[in-house]
Amino acid sequence: MATNLHDKAYELARALRESDEFQTLKALHEEVEEDDVASRMLTNFRNIQLELQDKQMQGEQPSEEEITQAQKQYEMVQQHEVISKLMEQEQKMSTVIGDMNKIITEPLESLYGSPEDQGQGEQG
Repeated sequence: MATNLHDKAYELARALRESDEFQTLKALHEEVEEDDVASRMLTNFRNIQLELQDKQMQGEQPSEEEITQAQKQYEMVQQHEVISKLMEQEQKMSTVIGDMNKIITEPLESLYGSPEDQGQGEQG
């Protein structure tokens, strides 16, 4: 019997949505959104991050002032208890999704090799 991959993907998404990790992330996100100050702080921080990423993607180096501003904004959001917890939970979710990605791509890696294996083959 053939496996419907889309059904399995939706099943995985449902499991992710029901996971403790996601539920904690969702609750923290809602808590930040309900706090005007926290919400603005986080939005400003993420806007600065995006601006720096855009510059780097265009091959530009951020100025010292921009880097200093980003560091100050990061320190501010880290001092806010709920934002700090939210960012920590986002990192945990990122790890979970990275782990899931490794598991999902394992069949392809077993067929073609991992990117690390391919890189070593070119050097050797």
